[in-house]
Amino acid sequence: MNNTASDADVETAPRPEAASPEAGAGLTTGALARRLGVSPTTLRSWDRRYGIGPEVRGEGRHRRWTPRDVAVLETMCRLTSAGVPPSEAARTARRGGDDAVALADDAVALPDDMEAAPAGGARSRASGTLPLGDVRQECRGLARAAVRLDAPAVEQQLASAVDDHGIVVAWQEVMVPTLHAVGRKWASSGDRYVEVEHLLSWHVSSALRRCTRPLGTPGPAHAPGPVLLACVPGEQHSLPLEALNAGLCELGLPTRMFGGAVPAEALTAAVTRIGPAVVVLWAQTRSAASLPLAQHIAGAQWGVRGARGRPVVMLGGPGWLGRPGPGMLRPTSLKDALDVLSGLYSQGTPAGSS
Repeated sequence: MNNTASDADVETAPRPEAASPEAGAGLTTGALARRLGVSPTTLRSWDRRYGIGPEVRGEGRHRRWTPRDVAVLETMCRLTSAGVPPSEAARTARRGGDDAVALADDAVALPDDMEAAPAGGARSRASGTLPLGDVRQECRGLARAAVRLDAPAVEQQLASAVDDHGIVVAWQEVMVPTLHAVGRKWASSGDRYVEVEHLLSWHVSSALRRCTRPLGTPGPAHAPGPVLLACVPGEQHSLPLEALNAGLCELGLPTRMFGGAVPAEALTAAVTRIGPAVVVLWAQTRSAASLPLAQHIAGAQWGVRGARGRPVVMLGGPGWLGRPGPGMLRPTSLKDALDVLSGLYSQGTPAGSS
């Protein structure tokens, strides 16, 4: 009798969610997917695999997601974007509370499927959506967010990488490996993931530009001219130059950024007008790298007769490999370029004076 009465009490006692007006008017799977920036298939997969599903289902087993369900899924998205494996993220999201906050804070350094790298932070060898290989754990979280087209998460991941590690490490160890992984995935999957590369590239560019700041008051007349940064004609890949520009601004050095595919005539005119101490020419491909153009820029002069100046030319990018450039700088990395340029400016005189 007691057991029967107890069972009846359980049967007749309404669930809080079922009694709530919000439960009947909960979000559909499609609406929730749009809100979270994931696909409906992802939500169904999480429900099936990890039990991250609605506590109440409508007629015909149609999913209706209550505010409590939405909160759990928001935690799930946040943790997976930080690089936490989905199974662990699901367990933590269901628990909620302090566990989710702690795991999100430690996701970069302490995921289950990571082994410590000898230096520079955690590295990921686990298989993932993109062919990342042996990289920082931040790359996995950034790649996952990019594949989901989760723009807010991508922006947050990039900002955190710059804040935590600085421009050089964020570029060389987080942004570049993830961009390369997206490019390899695109090349091997029949033009799929093009939208992922575009979204990721745009947000990388935005993150780098946020690190630049307007120039202050002009320096004294005898101060070295700025660093002029330009892609050679026909070259549109300007992200490496944007990283160099951000790094130079971080060091407080003057720059003039001209971006992608600068025509030869415009480049020459800019050199003679502003008198840069250094001109950085970026070429991603061998076909775009023009040694005659580089030599022409290296010979450009400005100023009055008897006190003319000319720039030092720095060749950047894989397009210049194997091309002789006597007297021209050839940095091997962003850090190398910044070290060389800061050294030139520390001399206090225009690096290319005649």
